[in-house]
Amino acid sequence: MDLLRQYQNDDVPDSPPQNPNSPDSSPPRLIPSRSAAPTVDDTMLALTVTSASSSSKPIDPTQHAVAFNPTYDQLWAPIVGPAHPYAKDGIAQGMRNHKLGFVEDAAIEPFLFDEQYNTFHKFGYAADPSASAFNNYVGDFDALHKNNAVSVYNIPKHEQKKRKIEVKSKQDNDEEEDANGDGGEEIDNPASEAWLLKNKKSPWAGKKEGLQGELTEEQKKYAEDYAKKKGEEKSGFGGDKAEVVNDKSTFHGKEERDYQGRSWIAAPKDAKASNDHCYIPKRLVHTWSGHTKGVSAIRFFPKHGHLILSAGMDTKVKIWDVFNSGKCMRTYMGHSKAVRDICFSNDGTKFLSAGYDKNIKYWDTETGQVISTFTTGKIPYVVKLNPDDDKQNVLLAGMSDKKIVQWDMNTGQITQEYDQHLGAVNTITFVDNNRRFVTSSDDKSLRVWEFGIPVVIKYISEPHMHSMPSISPHPNANWVAAQSLDNQILIYSTREKFQLNKKKRFAGHIVAGYACQVNFSPDGRFVMSGDGEGKCWFWDWKSCKVFRTLKCHEGVCIGCEWHPLEQSKVATCGWDGLIKYWD
Repeated sequence: MDLLRQYQNDDVPDSPPQNPNSPDSSPPRLIPSRSAAPTVDDTMLALTVTSASSSSKPIDPTQHAVAFNPTYDQLWAPIVGPAHPYAKDGIAQGMRNHKLGFVEDAAIEPFLFDEQYNTFHKFGYAADPSASAFNNYVGDFDALHKNNAVSVYNIPKHEQKKRKIEVKSKQDNDEEEDANGDGGEEIDNPASEAWLLKNKKSPWAGKKEGLQGELTEEQKKYAEDYAKKKGEEKSGFGGDKAEVVNDKSTFHGKEERDYQGRSWIAAPKDAKASNDHCYIPKRLVHTWSGHTKGVSAIRFFPKHGHLILSAGMDTKVKIWDVFNSGKCMRTYMGHSKAVRDICFSNDGTKFLSAGYDKNIKYWDTETGQVISTFTTGKIPYVVKLNPDDDKQNVLLAGMSDKKIVQWDMNTGQITQEYDQHLGAVNTITFVDNNRRFVTSSDDKSLRVWEFGIPVVIKYISEPHMHSMPSISPHPNANWVAAQSLDNQILIYSTREKFQLNKKKRFAGHIVAGYACQVNFSPDGRFVMSGDGEGKCWFWDWKSCKVFRTLKCHEGVCIGCEWHPLEQSKVATCGWDGLIKYWD
């Protein structure tokens, strides 16, 4: 204890003993410990431990960098962990950083290598691949300065042109020398070698000079066939191809006239509307299946609806019985391609059909005869007769070349062209007591025209507008409903201003990309439309709310028509080739 006390007080000078409880006494100090072990530098020891742990740790094949220098055994070690018996791993899976290290591309791209390789063999110089940039060269420096360091792939255009001229002039000189050496008289003799050498030309030398000799019979026949083929292509609708499809019709009913002599298209006398109130259909009552491809449009017989006309993508137009047998009554065959649109005359005795074969045909409904055919060489997207009874000979067609063409069917002459649209014309809708008509187009605009005057009186085009492939007038004639391709139906006024009614907007269906037709019930209380999922949607006109949806078709429900007399009957058609009747 004396030694400890002495050790503790070695550095402290002698002082009188103090009372530990007195306020002037200092607190006891802690004595730092001293280690008798020698100081050892453990830096190398830490490195050794780290390297040992890293050497035993497997290499992750997905990592892009390794923090240490791995050994040969580590690189060749298999990927650690369970392997799927059928799944690929490592380089077979396309892993660039695999068990043998990180795989990198070569130092030079294949195209650059080929360019420098060919340049060196042609000019004697090339870019140094070991340099960081291609500004150091190896090889013949004289040739390098002479050619301005160009490669075989970037010879200037003026240099190429100069070389072509030099080569051509050299060939001409050689031919002249050869010809002169063989004798001047033989140059004019076509049977001599000198004449052949002088007048020979490459197949790529362009048109032959001089007069064309007499054609052989085989050449004449080939020229005639070629001119005929070109004429068909230029005419736009195939010439002979269109004539191959003869206009014909097949009657499928029992008899064309009944015992009283009435035609099969005559409306039943007792057909009349029971009341003016329409109802939404609930169930399927009949299905017409006769088209081998999709049905693009359907139209009820005007005023009575005892027959329904359908346009098929199988090039045929069919008319079906609605009231009695429910069978196909007649098939009209005259188009060589799919039928796009159909339109009845006011009395239903005649109708129009427009096909992708660029023809518009005017049919007699009863006999199936083609009265006349119209074409401009372009595809008609929509056909419409003037609704006035005294103008039933006036045909309007919206064409794929942005025009609305007006024919007088009595004379077969084009009487007017409405040419203001910037895209293919999709719809023609008469408004304002048939004095005006509204057209829509792929140019995402609406245009209003005075009938007979090719000047737009109202042009509607907004940045938010989409293309409108179908337009239908409201029964009260004050509104038109336009099917917009942004999955909504817009309502426009047919008064003087033709303004958009922002309060009425019908949405919920999916029609983007499909020209689904929109329609009204006869009393105007309901709006209906097909959609791309095969449903038929019904909205209430006043509240704009969805009233009911019916799953009608597999695929697209492209068309829907409300029966003109029976208030709860609706017909739909789709791309599944079926026409369905709902009650």
